[in-house]
Amino acid sequence: MEKYSQYRDRGSGIAPFFPVASQPTGAYLPVHIFLFLIKLPIFLSVALSYFLVLQWFPLGSLAKKGMLWLILGVPGIWWIDLQIDGVKKGSLAKKHEGRVPQPSSIIASSFTSPIDSLYLAAIFDPIFTISYPHTRQVQYISLFGAILRALSKPKEFPPKGAVMTDLRTLVAEHPKRIIVVFPECTTTNGKGIMPFSPSLLTTPATTKIFPISMRYTPPDITTPIPGAYWSFLWNLLSKPTHCIRVRIAEVVYNTSKPTDGAPLEKRDRYMENLLNPSGDDSAMTSSTDTLTSLGDQPGDINTDERRILDKVGEALARLGRVKRVGLTVKDKAAFIEAWGARRR
Repeated sequence: MEKYSQYRDRGSGIAPFFPVASQPTGAYLPVHIFLFLIKLPIFLSVALSYFLVLQWFPLGSLAKKGMLWLILGVPGIWWIDLQIDGVKKGSLAKKHEGRVPQPSSIIASSFTSPIDSLYLAAIFDPIFTISYPHTRQVQYISLFGAILRALSKPKEFPPKGAVMTDLRTLVAEHPKRIIVVFPECTTTNGKGIMPFSPSLLTTPATTKIFPISMRYTPPDITTPIPGAYWSFLWNLLSKPTHCIRVRIAEVVYNTSKPTDGAPLEKRDRYMENLLNPSGDDSAMTSSTDTLTSLGDQPGDINTDERRILDKVGEALARLGRVKRVGLTVKDKAAFIEAWGARRR
């Protein structure tokens, strides 16, 4: 792995893109093969029945959650170790108010495995979004799209023709739903927290942001390498049980202000007058497009906004007992290219 040293974080030496090796099965290999052959047809039947047929029926939230828990149960994901900041074990029922995500709140989740989306859907029935490093907008996707995203190549920019929006708009349009954001933009092996997309900065100031960390035992069901469908299924279905360790941090609010400290409406009018004193519509269109493009760059994040992103990032790192790393989506894309070349 020394040849991939450039894909380790310089400060900590953490390599968040390397696949996690499974423990040797040894004499238990026949048992693992037996479990895999038994579980695979059941898992595929249940999953395909839900995603191809049942999810389109008006079954209600409770029935859909039951089906998702069945999908989680077939691989043996029985044990959920849940802890919430500020709540002692056994007292959640008494002190849960404001401590767990509720409708019109946002979840800033770690992103390591397709199981992340399945678990969040089974608990919260949320809206899923995808973030990108160079824009504050997000892409609204389905649960199945979020699962596939965990097994897909990293993308720096939205695909051509993608319908983009922002969190402020989604919260206004879906006041009875929770919204999930994966601010790292791509999956890791769970050993580090990558730099965040600025998408969380479009969250309304009164909306609660809940950092949630999910870690797995054994950890080999993480999918930092895209396209690892069969290895993921083998690791998921060939073991008797899996455990999810879920940690929910205290609420974070987006108290940041625009770059110049002025309301967005005033800043837009000021820039319009500055760039288009003659009232030329075509000139204004060109200038506005340029400003929008520049405004989407992470480098335009001011100190106040950076503090909010750092607060969420530090919460996820603390919850996962890992460190934040400086490696980006671009670094992961380069790593995937080098990793694929080695295998070829």
